[in-house]
Amino acid sequence: MMDIPNKLNLPSYKEQSAEVKERLDFIKRQPVVLEIDNLVKEFPTEEGVRRILDQVSFKVHRREFLSIIGPSGCGKSTLIRMLACLEDITDGLILLDTYPVGEPGADRGMVFQKYTLFPWLTVKKNVMFGLEVANKSKFDAEREALQWLDIVGLEPYADLFPAQLSGGMQQRVAIARALANKPKVLLMDEPFGALDAQTRAKMQAYLLQIREKIDITIIFITHDLDEAVYLSDRVLVLEANPGRVQEIVEVPVERPRSPEQFLSPEFLTTKIHLEELIHPSAEESKDDFKVVKMVATEEV
Repeated sequence: MMDIPNKLNLPSYKEQSAEVKERLDFIKRQPVVLEIDNLVKEFPTEEGVRRILDQVSFKVHRREFLSIIGPSGCGKSTLIRMLACLEDITDGLILLDTYPVGEPGADRGMVFQKYTLFPWLTVKKNVMFGLEVANKSKFDAEREALQWLDIVGLEPYADLFPAQLSGGMQQRVAIARALANKPKVLLMDEPFGALDAQTRAKMQAYLLQIREKIDITIIFITHDLDEAVYLSDRVLVLEANPGRVQEIVEVPVERPRSPEQFLSPEFLTTKIHLEELIHPSAEESKDDFKVVKMVATEEV
């Protein structure tokens, strides 16, 4: 592999400052909240069984922010839906606080890319919905919903309907609704993928602020390498066909994060390494393609 960081005089992505090493060591000492053990997912096709995910294993610690990236077709979204028990498991185990899980539960909140708010309910009532399903009184559900809306900066909009909000504001309501049941893990499937660049940057900042305010573990699916490095403590890279864990990369960028770090040596060298994992250099991948020389022929 061409050593791009050396050519650009960048440090290795494995180099960590004392502050970063201390923070990552602290995370590793925290209890394991979610453990994925040899997870397999297969789908039947006309040609036979197709394996989407193959023996995927990893652990996520309390208050860790783990992003999952990989090329198209590697099974990222399938994996996170399996963690939420919205997809059946072919084989393997999902352990939450050491206990196997097999159905959706309030212990795992889910935020999707598409806005999933109830359009006929106000912002406040959207957040109250899960609380009332969990048998909270209307008074308690309303009080807690307003607290969560305050955390995501939307309490003044509590009585509006989703159609009256921007896309970014709707996703903040979705995050508040997912957090209202106080899950141990927040699962986010490309939640900012449909937003424009400016709104996406604002939502990333909001998410980092929310993470600092509450005790939550986050698993985040994204295609955006800048987003993965900016938000995460670690980045899990899946390879495709079938999806397997290729590498789990510790992000050597200090917290708190800021947009100025996008051009820092630590940020750039990590992004370059992730890019090389997902899109190998032409020198490495050239054997995978046959080059056919086209020869012109005279018309008869």
